[in-house]
Amino acid sequence: MNKNMKKEIKRGLVPYVFMFLIILGVLYFVNVLNQNIHNLTYNQFMTELSSGEVKEITVTTRDSAQIYEVEGTLKKYKKDESFYVRLPKSEQVMKKIVDYSEAQEFKMTAKPDPESSALLIVLVNVLPFVVLIGLAFFFFNRQMAGNKSSLDFGKSKARLSDDKNKVTFKDVAGLKEEKEEVAELIDFLKNPKKFQKLGARIPKGVLLVGPPGTGKTLLAKSVAGEANVPFYFISGSDFVELFVGVGASRVRDMFQQAKRNAPCLIFIDEIDAVGRQRGTGLGGGHDEREQTLNQLLTEMDGFGANEGIIIIAATNRPDVLDPALLRPGRFDRQVTVNLPDVRGREEILAVHAKNKKLADGITLSNLAKRTPGFSGADLENLLNEAALLAVRRNKDKITMSEIDEATDRVLMGPAKASHKYSENDRKLVAYHEAGHAVIGLKLDNANDVQKVTIIPRGAAGGYNMMVPSEEKMCSTKTDLLEEITGLLGGRTAEEITFGEITTGAHNDFEKATKIARAMVTEYGMSDLGPLQFEQQEGSVFLGRDYNKSQHFSNEVANEIDMEMRKIINDCHKKATEIIKANKDLLKKMADISQQIADIQENQRLDKLQQKEKDKRTRRWIWVIISIVVVLVTLLLLQIFPNITNYMRKGIQIIGGLGGFWGFCNLGLNIWSKFKSH
Repeated sequence: MNKNMKKEIKRGLVPYVFMFLIILGVLYFVNVLNQNIHNLTYNQFMTELSSGEVKEITVTTRDSAQIYEVEGTLKKYKKDESFYVRLPKSEQVMKKIVDYSEAQEFKMTAKPDPESSALLIVLVNVLPFVVLIGLAFFFFNRQMAGNKSSLDFGKSKARLSDDKNKVTFKDVAGLKEEKEEVAELIDFLKNPKKFQKLGARIPKGVLLVGPPGTGKTLLAKSVAGEANVPFYFISGSDFVELFVGVGASRVRDMFQQAKRNAPCLIFIDEIDAVGRQRGTGLGGGHDEREQTLNQLLTEMDGFGANEGIIIIAATNRPDVLDPALLRPGRFDRQVTVNLPDVRGREEILAVHAKNKKLADGITLSNLAKRTPGFSGADLENLLNEAALLAVRRNKDKITMSEIDEATDRVLMGPAKASHKYSENDRKLVAYHEAGHAVIGLKLDNANDVQKVTIIPRGAAGGYNMMVPSEEKMCSTKTDLLEEITGLLGGRTAEEITFGEITTGAHNDFEKATKIARAMVTEYGMSDLGPLQFEQQEGSVFLGRDYNKSQHFSNEVANEIDMEMRKIINDCHKKATEIIKANKDLLKKMADISQQIADIQENQRLDKLQQKEKDKRTRRWIWVIISIVVVLVTLLLLQIFPNITNYMRKGIQIIGGLGGFWGFCNLGLNIWSKFKSH
């Protein structure tokens, strides 16, 4: 019996325990409610009092009603019997009761009037007024807070970071050159006289540029942590509001706060939300955003002095920023934060792996080589996904299996293991992916083949994981041609093996065509010569990223098409030659990929069968427990025949519920077996 099954059994015992406690509570209250209370008259009580039948009494004074409430028991009463009587409030009556109590020596307890309690008087008379006054103040403050917030639109939303989550350069990995660029800011904030002696002017602003997830925000936080100065952070979208002039007012207020706490740092994340080019777009510009930008330009380099205030901004769209924002005196320095190289990735992995338990044999250097193009955020997500998979599989450490699966998840999405291929489709996918792999193995400049799978992920029916043997800054013409050849390997394998073509190479053709067109129109890698025929022009807000200007005639356009066709056809011919020369390798790789897929499918089915088996086992355990409960119930009824009726009924109910529970589980077991057969 494994740990999970034990936990489920323990959780299953909880309903029985709660059921038992509820039944005991109900029986107790039923017993209390069923007590026999006799209402006596004044004369009856005095008769019993004088005859010495009173065993004990409790006298409660009621000043408002001018009576005594007397509760007690008589000697002739049974255990669950008592009496209640109301007597007139007078000294004579009380004197009689006291005298009889002293003479007969029965227990007498006197209680004061509960309504005369000072606390109760306060609660009854004062509390309602306090509640009303409190509610009035609450709604009044809400109203005033609303009016105040409506009047505080112009206040800055910049937040001052605390020292609890302080970030330093040690927490930033893979950005060695970038940290050196901003280190001057830290030195200036700590020792400004050092720069003033030589007449040096520290940059007023530093713009961090780079793709998402590369660590721009983290780098800015580390500057503040190293300098140990106040750090204000705000998003560019926090400036822009519905009302005109609010953004400009917030900019002024932000700089006023910064001046009071100088020297300090101001970090504006996603500055492209407020710093876009002015006067762009159809129908004129955005007045509010332009006013906000104008105020920001004035505060950064206007007539006012902002000594000791350094602006750090981050964006992944520097092409949309206003030129006035990028000139010297505002953002003097641009620091490009690119995707990390293999060494940077290893350092980043080392930071995120500090709190992860990795199995022996896993090296971060090998993992860094297998993740080209990953940002810092991607690497953190990779290790987190691996940790989640390890927990899901009840492992104490993260193994290479979880890391491989996490890499596939980050790149392609979760596996669709339950997706059923037809035998023909499965064979097609296997040979298609094997065709890519064969081309990658036989070409000299192709990427190294790491993994081939036909298990569908995301929108892909299968995929190849190919990583470069070494990272390059530029790609040669040979590299691009071999990349196209590799992309055409899947379609070529289908043609040679089956004599038929499918739609599976749609994405491959898209990538190959894009590379071929760029070679001809942008890179000058064709017989047309070193000319650039297409380039991006115009405003980004008018579709610059989607429209390319064409500075050529129709004849040249035809020549471009011919050159692209020539590149694709030559690569396809080369791929055909390689596939035909390596048919045995193609078949072997396709067969192996299908065998691996069969093994994984069998493992998945085994897990499902094991889960169903464990479920049936748990049901039988509950049948046995229910039988034991019934037997114990019968045994208790035989051992304790004189048990009260209430307890007897409770035990019978528990036994009946246990039997019903067991009967249901037994029926489910029988039904599952019948269904399986």
